[in-house]
Amino acid sequence: MLLIQTMNSVRDYTSNHINPLLADDLNEQPTFIAETVPAFSAREVFEQFRQDKDYQEFLYKEATLNPTNPRNEADSFELDLLERMRRDPNMKEESGFRTLSGRPVYFIARPLAVTSPSCLACHDTPETAPENLVATYGPDGGFGWKLNEVVTAQMIYVPAQEIFNTALHSFLLVTGIFVGVLAVVILVLNFLLRRYVIRPVSVMGGLAQKISTDEMVAADLESEELTVIAGQADELGQLAQLFKRMAGEVYSRTEALKQQVAQLHIEINEIKRQEQVAEVTDNDFFRDLQTKAQTMRNQRRRRAGKETEPDDPPEQE
Repeated sequence: MLLIQTMNSVRDYTSNHINPLLADDLNEQPTFIAETVPAFSAREVFEQFRQDKDYQEFLYKEATLNPTNPRNEADSFELDLLERMRRDPNMKEESGFRTLSGRPVYFIARPLAVTSPSCLACHDTPETAPENLVATYGPDGGFGWKLNEVVTAQMIYVPAQEIFNTALHSFLLVTGIFVGVLAVVILVLNFLLRRYVIRPVSVMGGLAQKISTDEMVAADLESEELTVIAGQADELGQLAQLFKRMAGEVYSRTEALKQQVAQLHIEINEIKRQEQVAEVTDNDFFRDLQTKAQTMRNQRRRRAGKETEPDDPPEQE
């Protein structure tokens, strides 16, 4: 695109500045001054551009259906492209790949039409054209042009490898940037997920596990991690608050139930002890034994009473 714009600038400069300066001397010269032709100037400037080794494989051509200069004659591919441009006025540019001299090239083509009546001074008929032009190039080519007629396809050829290398470089650059951004996004998401989702869920999951195995203690409800999570303003923070409240209720009820169970164990043990005592005492043998024991105690009391009884007082005379 930049090269075509540059060549168009050269053409415009030649038409607007060089041509008027040499117009008076043009017919007086025995040979035609080719530098007054915009196409020739553009081609020569591009050839100077190609002197740089980095651009030696680049080509510029104004492929023409009926050219004045034979080197501008369109080949079969360019003829087909030019015919399509002539048939379709809306076709402003064409690009693609083709094989040129046995190697793949990328091309950009734009139509060039006869837009100035001054062009017909050289390209209308051999009779009206400058004599030195006819003498230099002959009366057969470059005549019969019409105003506003598309007569040339302005072509820029670039080695396809250059395009592929540029595309590959751009692809690798974009891919590298994409991978880098993706890696950063993944790391950030991983950090955020761990901090705001996985860690809170793990803390609440661990507490739920302790609740299920009856291993929760009061300190678990006041742990720093659970307190921090419950202090968050997001949905997980609200969930942690509700979970902490639920866990507290479960812990309180569990402790109360444990106390009730402990008290019930004490009462059950007392009842069992009483039942065991009753089983021992509530039988004929034990009652007979109690009766005998009571009889023996009574006998001991009577003997003890007789031994402590005072002697009878003597009779008075």
